[in-house]
Amino acid sequence: MPPAQRARAMKAGTPDQVVLKHSRDASMGNVCKFMPEWNLKDVTAAGSDFLLRMLEHRATKSLGEQYIAGFDDGPGDHQFIVEMMRTRNLRHVHSFPNSYTFFLDGDKYGQSYTIVKDKENALAGFKPAIDAQLCVPQSVGELVLLRQTYLLQCLNIMVEDILDEASTTRSQKERPKKSSDAATAALSKLSIKPSTPKLDLPALLDMALDQKASLDDNLALICTEPEVLSHLLNNWFFSRPELVADEKGRRLPAHTDKYISGAFLDMIHNAVKGAATWNYMCRLLELLRTSTAKFQRDIILQEISNVCHLEYSRVQSILRRQMSIASGARWFKRVSNAYDNGNARIILKGKPEALAGDDQQLHYLLRLCQAEITASKAVDWLTKLDGLHKKSPEKRDDLREGEIDALGDLAVIVAFVQSLSPVVSMPAFNRKKGQQFVAGAAELEAELNEVKQKLDLSDFVVPIDNLLEPGMAEAALKAFDKFIIEKTGTKIGFLYLDLIDDCIIKLHENFEAQAQHEAAKKANKETKGEYIPFPPEPLKEPEARVQERRQKEKTRPAQASVYEISSDDLKAVAAAPAAPPPPKPIKVKATTANVFSILFSRAESRGTVPWVNFEAALAELGFSVIPKFGSVFTFFPPESMAIQKPLTLHRPHKSRIEGYLLLVFARRLNRLYGWREETFQAV
Repeated sequence: MPPAQRARAMKAGTPDQVVLKHSRDASMGNVCKFMPEWNLKDVTAAGSDFLLRMLEHRATKSLGEQYIAGFDDGPGDHQFIVEMMRTRNLRHVHSFPNSYTFFLDGDKYGQSYTIVKDKENALAGFKPAIDAQLCVPQSVGELVLLRQTYLLQCLNIMVEDILDEASTTRSQKERPKKSSDAATAALSKLSIKPSTPKLDLPALLDMALDQKASLDDNLALICTEPEVLSHLLNNWFFSRPELVADEKGRRLPAHTDKYISGAFLDMIHNAVKGAATWNYMCRLLELLRTSTAKFQRDIILQEISNVCHLEYSRVQSILRRQMSIASGARWFKRVSNAYDNGNARIILKGKPEALAGDDQQLHYLLRLCQAEITASKAVDWLTKLDGLHKKSPEKRDDLREGEIDALGDLAVIVAFVQSLSPVVSMPAFNRKKGQQFVAGAAELEAELNEVKQKLDLSDFVVPIDNLLEPGMAEAALKAFDKFIIEKTGTKIGFLYLDLIDDCIIKLHENFEAQAQHEAAKKANKETKGEYIPFPPEPLKEPEARVQERRQKEKTRPAQASVYEISSDDLKAVAAAPAAPPPPKPIKVKATTANVFSILFSRAESRGTVPWVNFEAALAELGFSVIPKFGSVFTFFPPESMAIQKPLTLHRPHKSRIEGYLLLVFARRLNRLYGWREETFQAV
């Protein structure tokens, strides 16, 4: 590999593409004290085998051997750290009083212990290991482990990038280079609706159906497009809460392959749960629209309120997750031995209001991450953030892609909750009533978390970009499907579809029971107190639950679920419901035709579409728009169009539609309006 190509691979493995220039380069702070050998001068030197020697040492020697000796007769990791502490004042941020780390071969390598009493006797017992320098103060041991972790992580990423450069079969569609096209000035042609259309129940249902369609499409793309699957898995893997430092400054290694399979399950589960939640929301709104009895509406509204709370909590946790490894990293900490939904618990540290006068954007975002900020309270902070972005658009570009996506999802549920208030009288979230779906979803969450550690997809997802090799993504999804069926008795999609059906049945049972209660009151029979809907059924034993599902599978109609993950007709299932028939060709300007040509192209290397160009293309077609907070936009077709359904989209990171987002946008436009590449003809 030529020096320039090697340098590119080194820089690609860092968030800001910054690497030490040489071994004494102090521009990155303490990095040159931890791993000075990882520098451009030594690693990329023409004709040098320095990288190969380093890689051979780290790949073929045990951690214990690396602790004792380095490659090329250099010092081992322990001696190296001790020397840096002596000569260059390297120190850990924490002191770890009375704590010692042991570097013994085996599963307990790097294990630390704290002496709580009888220190003299304990140290006497440690003496043989201390004399052999295999037991050191934890303040030294943590630095040794950090050095070993960071070097292995850098080498791991470097190898992945080298494989990516050398592969002739791997799909290259995932991250096309950005176009240098100048943004057009046609945005002004896009009419801004002066006010939101009058809302009623059908309009609310349309809003929910639009979000349901968006999440259905995203799940389908995950399961049919390897570049989407690979991109999102990378995001979930590298945003794991375990990577956030705990109260003692400890964090788990980022590049530990055993966690990739768990991240795969979390990613698929989150996509299915989000789509299923909005599916159930649509079912509830349809039921509300057709219900006339007040007691029925009260029961439905409480269920809607609780489901909104559940969805808000889901997307808020994702925003918190993204913020904790990006712009808000120093404001979060991991709580040791505490977990939320199977993942390490992360909480805010400090008070966000301390930033009010210094960094408004970070202040608003951290407010949105606070557990006490509900959907109704989030309106104020999203409005302030939106105002800041209108005043200073460059602030939004400072955020990472994951933060932008999470912020958009949060804005959708907040806008939906805000839209409910003028139409229906919404009750507050209730932990006793209306818990059918919420309780069922919590049980499924706990069940899947229980089996997550047993999932092993390493043959397909290590390294993650291996998913871009032909057939590898499909094989990974099939293996995942087989695992879920084995552990739960059915597919992950049916877990949620059955939950939705059960909840609807329970609602109708509650309606009947409430009707009888009302009838008894009218007949002056004994009725003490208010009627309380049936509580959720108690959780069954795991074995009984799995067996019941297996029995149900035998009687289930031979058809795939709408949330199919892997099957012989996966693409056909993912394409349903079918798109509208293609409209007659539309004559447009060449610039507009080019926008849709890029969006609908299936070429390996597609271009990029600036957001302003996309808006200009819709403006030429007569669309109007209502901008919402959080960079969420709802586009309304002109009255001349046969299909009068609005389209809600998130403005992407850096305001450019590229990579896997081209697939997302194209799919939404095709599913909603039947558009294809051949629909638009340049004049």
